[in-house]
Amino acid sequence: MFTLGATNIILPKFDALEVLRGIERFRCTHLFLPPTAFYALLAHPQAGKFDCSSLRVFLLAGSPVSPDKLQQGVELFGPCMCQSYGQTEAPMLLTFLDAKTIAAAAAGNHPERLRSCGKPTSAVRLAIMDECGQILPANERGEIVARGTLVTAGYFNMPEATAEIRAYGWHHTGDIGYMDEDGYVYIVDRKKDMIVTGGFNVYCAEVEAGIMALAEVQECAVIGVPDDKWGEAVKAFVVLRNGESLTEGAVLAHCKAKLGGVKSPKSIEFREEIPKTPAGKIDRKSLRKPYWAHADRGVH
Repeated sequence: MFTLGATNIILPKFDALEVLRGIERFRCTHLFLPPTAFYALLAHPQAGKFDCSSLRVFLLAGSPVSPDKLQQGVELFGPCMCQSYGQTEAPMLLTFLDAKTIAAAAAGNHPERLRSCGKPTSAVRLAIMDECGQILPANERGEIVARGTLVTAGYFNMPEATAEIRAYGWHHTGDIGYMDEDGYVYIVDRKKDMIVTGGFNVYCAEVEAGIMALAEVQECAVIGVPDDKWGEAVKAFVVLRNGESLTEGAVLAHCKAKLGGVKSPKSIEFREEIPKTPAGKIDRKSLRKPYWAHADRGVH
């Protein structure tokens, strides 16, 4: 934005209240946050007291966004919410979900698109691929793969790792998703974050989105933990909004009604906060570590 002559407002650290104050004070027009920080803005008790009408673009990226929270974002910040999807190997942007589409979805026009990360950009060709290298038709789940000048040529001095992500002539993102008939891409989860429980595949992001639909929940994280009966059991960590209360039974009942028995967590753990990576993403590795510390592998 500097190259366009824009003023950049830089805060010493993320603080929801200071961000809200900054938007109003400096009449900010553009804002980028990962979903975890976005959720903190929505949950702040003073969120609706600041004038955020100057915002033209409020970009979310870094991980899948809860569709319920995205709708709340439109209600609070107006028709400026948008979302992008990319990764270090194919940065900014593999897909883009524009503000107009999100605002329309929040108003009830194709509401399912609140779960999408958008359509492929002109810089790449995107497809969904199965384990055998076959391109899948619309609405079938597989790995998101990409081709194009945006994609990195490979990892420096790592030919084996480069070959692995270039299988079948495509760049493999490691993300599981599908594409609908209109070309919108939906990320289900990271391939490595998939939980296999009782022979069924359960995607962490799908369970998290279901729990985030509860108004009392600020954020949550889902992992698989070892289980003698199911192989892996779905476990959820939940952070409640200030002043709110929920029981484990209430969350479980909500999940069973919304997600079904297979995808519902077997246990809920309430926490004050969920560990994050330096990039602000959920640190699943640290969440999983105590449960898998004595296992000889990370699946059960």
